[in-house]
Amino acid sequence: MKSVVITGASTGIGWATAKLLLARSFRVFGSVRKAADADRLKSEFGAHFTPLMFDVTDEAAVLAAAREVRTALNGETLTGLVNNAGIAVAGPVLELAADEFRRQMDVNVIGPIIATQAFGPLLGSDPQLKGAKGRIVMISSVAGKNGNPLMSAYSASKHAIEGLSESLRRELMLFGIDVVIIAPGAVKTPIWGKAEEVDVSPFRNSPFFPALESIRKLMRQLGENGLPPEKIAERIFEALTLPSPKVRYQITSDPMRHVITSVLPKRMVDKIIAKRLGLMPPA
Repeated sequence: MKSVVITGASTGIGWATAKLLLARSFRVFGSVRKAADADRLKSEFGAHFTPLMFDVTDEAAVLAAAREVRTALNGETLTGLVNNAGIAVAGPVLELAADEFRRQMDVNVIGPIIATQAFGPLLGSDPQLKGAKGRIVMISSVAGKNGNPLMSAYSASKHAIEGLSESLRRELMLFGIDVVIIAPGAVKTPIWGKAEEVDVSPFRNSPFFPALESIRKLMRQLGENGLPPEKIAERIFEALTLPSPKVRYQITSDPMRHVITSVLPKRMVDKIIAKRLGLMPPA
């Protein structure tokens, strides 16, 4: 039976991917941070799902989970690692606390590095394991190629994932382990659906406050109208199973809009975005 580890499996893309892979005869190990989520997923998904209790920033806990998975594999390789867990931090660069930037990068960049180092040997760099070499799927974002104002910390983290993935893919050629990027646009997941919980009150006296309010409304709309996570799960399945997958899959509900913004001059795109969010200087 093919086995996959998914970080951040409690909701959204991680949950949808676990469900799809289980339906297609995979065994899934999914990370959660709360015991209640572990119990819920075990009840929902059944015997072929194993919850792993860890926060991706907790190296000791991730390594302990990797030992648990190694034991369960019983000498076989792991088919895939899906680095999915992530958060989105909002705020202007000039005013967002360095600790908030640090938290964003810890979860979205250092977390995947910790998970990759812990589970990478199980994918086939350990010569003692038997079976086909596994793959790593990195969940990036369209923000990994396009920086959005007031979401600079999140955009920076996804730009980092793009560079990390490309370097890692070339490094792991030594072992025959592939790395594939999945870069969704807006997805109906709690990362955007919790927009109302984003606290912008620290910026109440900031000149950026009106634009931050606009961003929060936009985030709520993304959570309501984005792509279904099941569509992303299908691409992840392809990345894990196709004989020759692409190195990067970008999935958006409006591909033409992203083509236009990639073709137009950057200064023109800057003005379009600034006008939409109220970031143009006073006349």
